[in-house]
Amino acid sequence: MHVIGTVGLPGSGKGEAATVAREEGIPVVTMGDVVRQETADRGLDPAKDHGKVAQALRDENGPAAIAERSLPMIEDRLEQHETVLVDGIRSDVEVDVFEDRFGEDFTLVSIEAPFEVRAERVESRGRDASEDDGGEGLAARDARERGFGMDDAMVRADVVVENTDTLEAYRERIRTIVREGADHVDAEVRRS
Repeated sequence: MHVIGTVGLPGSGKGEAATVAREEGIPVVTMGDVVRQETADRGLDPAKDHGKVAQALRDENGPAAIAERSLPMIEDRLEQHETVLVDGIRSDVEVDVFEDRFGEDFTLVSIEAPFEVRAERVESRGRDASEDDGGEGLAARDARERGFGMDDAMVRADVVVENTDTLEAYRERIRTIVREGADHVDAEVRRS
């Protein structure tokens, strides 16, 4: 059993890592899907209200609420698969949930890229409402996610992947992690 968690600011490449995992036959549990479903259940617009609902879930049920809602989905997939990727960890409290449940079988991967690079990616994917359309700008999203404790989660990562190279080079580093584990990643991307 192996659970790989990804953490990173918006546009860093977490979704692309999830795509690589799926291509490798590894199931993905996306924590953002928990929030998107709750947003829809509340009759709100996931493109505009995702952040508000993520905060509301944490306010209403504690800072570990989204991770705890993800655990049954992860355990369900582990019944059929050796490895599961958890996309979109947002805080050190969420890291605690996964480390407590999976122990040494949990690997945290921090995916990092500069603000300007991430801003271009977020704009090009067109998934989120822009500030002009009532959405949240990238700087505001970064601040909100950092407020959840994302920086603390990122410094706890077992592996750091700088996503500033070509898409194929990035995908190959992620492919190595999901196929062979973090111990097989180039030394310069391992956290000391």
